Amino acid sequence: MKATIWHNPRCSKSREALAILNDTPGVEVEIVEYLKTPPSRAELAATYAKGGMNPRDGLRKAEDGAKELAGADDDALLDAMAANPILIERPLVITEKGVRIGRPPESIREIL
Repeated sequence: MKATIWHNPRCSKSREALAILNDTPGVEVEIVEYLKTPPSRAELAATYAKGGMNPRDGLRKAEDGAKELAGADDDALLDAMAANPILIERPLVITEKGVRIGRPPESIREIL
């Protein structure tokens, strides 16, 4: 099984999720450092849709700049996250079984 993780190596939760992926037999891990290689707006929208989430679910609410988006609609949130990927909640794991935000990191086991 292939698993893609949108990863920030400075984030402890992201490192924990990556460790789970690496310790799971049969999982081929693709690491995307999303701050260096940000997803497009379309990729964000498709990923959240695949996971049954809306863009607000994927917003890193504690990040500077997120508070100004409190009343924003989905389009504005996607635009903001595409322009400033630090606003994307991490880690995010994508497999053929779905998409999960790894908070807590153990939640990614549901799609492995």
